[in-house]
Amino acid sequence: MRVLGAIALLSSSAPLAAAEIEGRWRSPGGNSIIEIASCGSNYCGTVAWASDKAKQDAAKTTSQLIGTQLLTDLKETKAGRWQGKLFVPDRNMRVTAKIQLTSPGQLKVTGCAAGVLCHTQYWNKYDDPLPQ
Repeated sequence: MRVLGAIALLSSSAPLAAAEIEGRWRSPGGNSIIEIASCGSNYCGTVAWASDKAKQDAAKTTSQLIGTQLLTDLKETKAGRWQGKLFVPDRNMRVTAKIQLTSPGQLKVTGCAAGVLCHTQYWNKYDDPLPQ
């Protein structure tokens, strides 16, 4: 009976990890809030809110920051880790994205250009209503 319980627990933990990246995440400094959701068989992250400064920085390359997909084609590579593409609006670049769920309330987001030039940010879960 214990073996069956352990198997049930293990089989139910994989969907939970994927579901835990769904929702709103606030970037460092609070300049944007990204909503991660299922996009077909993968995940994507769309700008749900941005500060005036973030909008101004991105205006060089995109006229409408809110609604822009920053994360695309996120596929789970192993439990709690995803890989896909990250759009950096103020630089008009697409880079490789690696996402790691470090805790239920935090994502480690790393973007790498040419495989060697990498930058990491920690995004925090955001459950409050979007700022006005």
